[in-house]
Amino acid sequence: MMKYVAVGAMSLGVLLSSGCSASKVINTGGDTRCKDFVEQDEKKQDDEISKMLKDKSGADPSNLEISATRLSVSTYCKTVGTPDSKISEAPHG
Repeated sequence: MMKYVAVGAMSLGVLLSSGCSASKVINTGGDTRCKDFVEQDEKKQDDEISKMLKDKSGADPSNLEISATRLSVSTYCKTVGTPDSKISEAPHG
């Protein structure tokens, strides 16, 4: 079991050091940067938004809340946000 954990950790390290951002590999929720968020497909964006909202409230967000927040974050990232802004900095909920 420990061998699998070590291999997984090493693989993640290689991916991250090779230029892949963390949000392309794992769900980083509100820590996702705008530059990564705007490049993601809608499903991945919804996953990031859902994690961010759940981390904040402790409850699973509704589909309507996810969609509205995705629109807000997308607008923020494409206007006043910088590429390195975290999506959690966008006005929402």
